[in-house]
Amino acid sequence: MSSRVSLVIPAWREEASLGAVLAEIPNGCVHSTFVVVTSDQDPTGAIASNAGATVLKQVTPGYGAACWEGALAAIERGADIVAFMDGDYADPPGFLPALVEPLLRGDADLVLGCRDFSAFPFALPAHARLGNLAVRLAMSLILRRRILDLPSMKAIRVGALHELDIQEMTYGFTVEMIVKAVRAGLRIGQVPIGYRPRLGGRSKISGSVHGSLGAAWKLCTCPLRYALWNPNRDRARQTGVAT
Repeated sequence: MSSRVSLVIPAWREEASLGAVLAEIPNGCVHSTFVVVTSDQDPTGAIASNAGATVLKQVTPGYGAACWEGALAAIERGADIVAFMDGDYADPPGFLPALVEPLLRGDADLVLGCRDFSAFPFALPAHARLGNLAVRLAMSLILRRRILDLPSMKAIRVGALHELDIQEMTYGFTVEMIVKAVRAGLRIGQVPIGYRPRLGGRSKISGSVHGSLGAAWKLCTCPLRYALWNPNRDRARQTGVAT
């Protein structure tokens, strides 16, 4: 039986770009698409609905919460694999088949879409790239594992997602996912994807130096919180079995 792939897109005031993003999703690549918006007043929701996506109104604030709520909805609809990407046009949907292929082959549990800036070197501001590098260096020291990117474009098996017991509901979502995946011994694939300038609007993080530095500081401390996470101990805590 083939795996069902669902796509989750957190999209906050992305009305200038979301239509183009949804139009570029390759036919047959995903079984369902969930767009998470912050309120009924956000015009992004109408654009998503008109394009055939399922629109979810976010309950808890934060990037991680949007991803998590979208993933739960996808799982309820029968997803076996959940992919994530941003709705600002910077992540090209044409790379989705390459992103999910290692999961479909059974070669990976989590796949990171590592951004290639060669075509558009300035698509991500220098301060944002510096912040990303700082977090990755901290993670490399803690995990003793080279992580190439902390991308918004990623995909994971549903069973693996449940195993990781994600707690970070803000921008630490991706970092926690990667740290716990390493600690759990999951197979992590890292595939190159293109990256391009966003289509209108301004990033909530990289749109300002202050936002980038603040997020970088938070994300640098996030690996420390989960460096000693033990999946067996966490499972025992949930079931009430002593280790």
